[in-house]
Amino acid sequence: MKRIVLLSLTVALPALAETPAQLLNGYVTEAAKAQPGFAPSAERGRQFYVERRSTSDKMPSCSTCHTDEPVAAGKHVITNKRIEPIAPIAGSKRFTEPAKTEKWFHRNCKEVVGRDCTAGEKADLLRFLLTKSGA
Repeated sequence: MKRIVLLSLTVALPALAETPAQLLNGYVTEAAKAQPGFAPSAERGRQFYVERRSTSDKMPSCSTCHTDEPVAAGKHVITNKRIEPIAPIAGSKRFTEPAKTEKWFHRNCKEVVGRDCTAGEKADLLRFLLTKSGA
């Protein structure tokens, strides 16, 4: 029993990222399991970020709240609360805490996309956001 627990902890270790690049590597590894040879694309990430979907009239895209420019502060369209810039260069804590990152991916993907995002979508989006930050 202890071996199984230790093995599952070992598999989960990539999720213990401390930098956005480490988190990106974890998503790439996960995406490659479903799609061998997967490589993240900043262009696919940009498309994902700005794509208008029909899930929610008020929040049809990521850029609705986060603005077209990820290094700028946004505003939640329903609550009017200020949202810190999503690009890592503009906010030192962005994409550094895996649990927090997953919480927001889960919440925002459900609201905007209508489902959980895949590891590949997360990797593409993060690659785009890192590209916007010059990383």
